[in-house]
Amino acid sequence: MPLQLGVHTGPQNLPMDELKRLWQRADEAGFYWISVWDHFYANPLNERTDPCYEAVASMAALAALTSRMRIGCLMFCTLFRNPGLLAKAAVTIDHISRGRCELGLGAGWFEQEFREFGYGFPPIKERLDQTEEAVQIIQSLLTDPVTHFKGQYYDMQGTVCAPKPLQAKLPIWIGGSGPKRTPRIAAQYADGFNVPYVSPEAFKLRLDRVDAACEKAGRDPASITRSVNLHFNMGADEAGAKRGRERLGHLDESRHAGALTGTPNEVIDRVAEYMEVGANGLNIAFRPPIDWDAFEAYIEQVLPVFHQSESA
Repeated sequence: MPLQLGVHTGPQNLPMDELKRLWQRADEAGFYWISVWDHFYANPLNERTDPCYEAVASMAALAALTSRMRIGCLMFCTLFRNPGLLAKAAVTIDHISRGRCELGLGAGWFEQEFREFGYGFPPIKERLDQTEEAVQIIQSLLTDPVTHFKGQYYDMQGTVCAPKPLQAKLPIWIGGSGPKRTPRIAAQYADGFNVPYVSPEAFKLRLDRVDAACEKAGRDPASITRSVNLHFNMGADEAGAKRGRERLGHLDESRHAGALTGTPNEVIDRVAEYMEVGANGLNIAFRPPIDWDAFEAYIEQVLPVFHQSESA
C-alpha cells in the first residue's frame, strides 16, 4: 500500500482564520488526509486561557472548507460525548464533506481537562471498558437499521440513526499506545490504527502488537490501515531546521523521537523509515507558530516524492 501523507492540526492557540488557511492550503496541495484533535485545553497546558476550539464543531468546519482530503479526528475522547450523539455528528460531517469523514476513537488521557470539565477521571481500565462499548454502539448506528445494545455504561434500545453515512463504510480508527487493550480493540473493531509521536522502532512495536491481536481474533492484519502522527519541526533550509529543533525543545523529551526535524532531504529519509516498518499513512502535526516557509517546502519537496510512490 502506498504511503498516504496527511496533516494533523490541533484547533488550539491559533486564530480560526489561520486554521482555515492551513486546512485549505493542505487541501489545495493534494494531501490525502487532514484531522483535528479533541481537547478542551491547549496541549501542552501552559495557560488555561490559551484558546482551544471544540473538536466536533472544528471538524464540521474542516469538512465545509475542503473538498478533496479525507477528514478525521485523532482521536475523539469517547467519554466526552454520548456515543449516539457522536455517531450523529459523524454522519452529519460525512454529508457535509460528501463522504470523506473518518472517525477516530480513544479513551482520553489529559487528566486536568477531564476533572475540570466535570468528567472525573476514571481509571484506565474503566475508560477503556467504556470506549469498547461506545465503539460497538457507533459501529451499529452507522450500519444497522436499528441498534440494540445493553452494557455496563450504555443502554440503547430501538435506536435509529438516520440518515446513514454517504459512503458505504465510514472508517473507524482506534488510537493510542496501550500495550494490550488498545491493540485488541483495534483488532476487533477498527478499520485504522494510529499512534502519536513515536520513533520508527516504537511504531513497529505497536504494529506488531496489533498484528498479534489480529491473529488471535482471526483477522487479516492487512485489513487495518496504520498511520503515525509526527511533530512537524522541519525547516525550509538549515536556518529553519535549527529553529525547528529549538521549538521541539519546548516539548517533553519523550516526544522528541516522534518529530520530523532537519531539512527537506533529511525529512524524506525519515519518512521513508516509517514507511519501511509498515506505515500506510504519516501525518505532520502542527503546533503554533506555523512555519509557513517550512510547510511550503514540505509541499514542494517532500510530498511529490511519496506521490511518485503512489503512482508507481
